[in-house]
Amino acid sequence: MRRSTSSEARKKDTREKIELGGLIVKAGLRYEKRALLLGLLIDAGSRFRVDEPERARLSAIGTDAFGNDSK
Repeated sequence: MRRSTSSEARKKDTREKIELGGLIVKAGLRYEKRALLLGLLIDAGSRFRVDEPERARLSAIGTDAFGNDSK
């Protein structure tokens, strides 16, 4: 049973990583260097943790991008 739980956890982790990679592609950043992407994410994370209006602004941009999927 432990092996099954471990296997399911690995599958879940893999799926999550694939989905997160898809966000990079959707944002048009597929060909950017990994260091740049990580820097962007670290910077944005530090800004929106202390700035609620920035969090709301970024969330609105993302929501709009997801809403454009059907177009």
